[in-house]
Amino acid sequence: MTSDIQDTGYSLRARIYNSLKKAILDGTYKPGESLIEMKLAKELGVSRTPIREALRQLELEGLVSSIPNKGVIVEGVTLQDIDDIYTIRKMIEGLAARWAAEKISDTQLKELKDILDLMEFYTKKGNTEKLSELDSKFHDIIFQASNSRPLESVLTNFHQFIQRARLVSVKAEGRAIHSLKEHRDIYDALAAHDADTAEKAMTNHVGNARVNLIPFFEQEEL
Repeated sequence: MTSDIQDTGYSLRARIYNSLKKAILDGTYKPGESLIEMKLAKELGVSRTPIREALRQLELEGLVSSIPNKGVIVEGVTLQDIDDIYTIRKMIEGLAARWAAEKISDTQLKELKDILDLMEFYTKKGNTEKLSELDSKFHDIIFQASNSRPLESVLTNFHQFIQRARLVSVKAEGRAIHSLKEHRDIYDALAAHDADTAEKAMTNHVGNARVNLIPFFEQEEL
C-alpha cells in the first residue's frame, strides 16, 4: 500500500488511521497478516510514532491484535461479524426506511430516482464496483431522510465495515438484477410515503443480501 499522506488539514495520526482502516476493511490486508511498523512507515512516508498510535486505535476497535513475539496481526472482519452486522442492519435499516417514508423530501426522492437510473445502466454494463458505490449512496440518502442523527451514525459506521461484503454480494450471479428490483421496491414505498411497505421492502433487501453473502464467506472469510 502506498500513499501521499501529508500532515495538512487534520492530524497525521488520523490520516494514517483512516488509511490503514480502509486497507483492512477492503481486504488489502488479510486476516492473519502481520503489520510491521517500519514497513508501514516507509510505505506511507512517515515516522513509526504515528503508525504505532494508529495501530493502537485499530486494536481498540478489534481490527488488529497485538500478540507477544508476533507483533500486530490483522483480525479484519470475520464471518461472524458480517452475520451479526447484517442481522442488526435488517432491523435498524427497516426502521430507517419507515421513518424516511414519513419524512423524505422531494429533493431526496429525486436523488434516489437518479441513483436508480444509474443502477439500471451499470447493471446492464456489469460494472459491480460502480453498483456497490451507488448502493452505498442510495442507503446513505435514506439514513439522512430518517432525520435521526443517532440512527444515521450507527448505520454509517456499520456500512464502513461491509465495504468488501457489499461488493462480493453484487458480484454474485443474478444478484445485481434482483438487487435493482429490491431498490425500486424501496423507492416506490418511500415515494408513496408508505411506512409499512418501506420497512418491509428494506428488511427484505438486507435479508436477501445476507443470505447471498454467508455461503461465500463460509468458504473465504474477509
